[in-house]
Amino acid sequence: MVEVKNLTKRYGLNMALKDVSFKVEEGTIVGFLGPNGAGKSTTMNIITGYLSATSGEVTVSGKNILDEPNEVKKLIGYLPEQPPLYLDMTVREYLNFMYDLKKVKQPRGKHIKEICEITKIEDVYNRLIGNLSKGYRQRVGIAQALLGNPPVLILDEPTVGLDPKQIIEIRNLITNLGRNHTVILSSHILSEIQAVCQRILVINHGQIVADGATDTLAHDLSSDHRLVLRVEAPEREAVHAIRELEHVTEVQSFGEKEPGIFELSVEADPNADVRKPLFALLARKGWPMMSLKNMDLTLEDLFLQLTSTDNVYQEEKEQEQQAAASVQIGPEGMVEVSEPSAEEVTEEKEEKGEEEA
Repeated sequence: MVEVKNLTKRYGLNMALKDVSFKVEEGTIVGFLGPNGAGKSTTMNIITGYLSATSGEVTVSGKNILDEPNEVKKLIGYLPEQPPLYLDMTVREYLNFMYDLKKVKQPRGKHIKEICEITKIEDVYNRLIGNLSKGYRQRVGIAQALLGNPPVLILDEPTVGLDPKQIIEIRNLITNLGRNHTVILSSHILSEIQAVCQRILVINHGQIVADGATDTLAHDLSSDHRLVLRVEAPEREAVHAIRELEHVTEVQSFGEKEPGIFELSVEADPNADVRKPLFALLARKGWPMMSLKNMDLTLEDLFLQLTSTDNVYQEEKEQEQQAAASVQIGPEGMVEVSEPSAEEVTEEKEEKGEEEA
């Protein structure tokens, strides 16, 4: 298990991480999601011992990274965003070099062979790393992370720069590794996180802004749980019948979208799933369902909502403009708060009187 408590990291006046806390249970694949510069790589570098934290603590399987750094590093396999490869070495030379550097205790030949089979790099074992494709280099980087069979794998942007075929191959590899390892996968590619991870952590401006299961996070954070239904049925009768279903709170018709086919908005209690009783009703009435769409947030919508700062900046700008409008520079540079004139007060009273009348 990996546990991060109140992690804070400063670079001078810049706060890279602010009071970050989370736990990763054993045997899970967790996606670390966030825009560029959000603090993903900084967090990972602190967990792996490459960086020190300003405050807070990290424990891996009960061992503290500050108290037992060497023991913790033995428990972690790390693939940075830029894999630490020596391009003038062959894959064989590199893996043997890393085997010695990490002081791995497993039998050398058998262990390296098993890792090559897992990562599917046997056919390039004797080739120069500098002559390999980006996809194979990523595989070699993952192979070095697996040396010593660490229980925790931390992969920072493992599919960046790969073509679609290579991305699918690396995803499948990570999924297979998740059966025997705890995996923390950092990325800002939403489809990658959704395809591989069981849980998502979203970080923005150095703070965790969302944490939940991949399948339910968007639903849990969405305030709109409507279903949009297209059905071939008499409009008024369909609206009335659906409205009578248990937990349904509102049904609205958007009109005829195709000949004889109407689009309906179905709202229900937040914690109720009305899809089964809705389907049973339509089947009983003999009304064909042409489509049913859930209006919950998508993962992309959720990501944009959690990481977009446009609204915040706009509100701050409006507040600054309002404050500036009420302040004037007086004589000798003194700041004076402007008071409304007698005419303005009279006009305001007259307007209020007219509104009350």
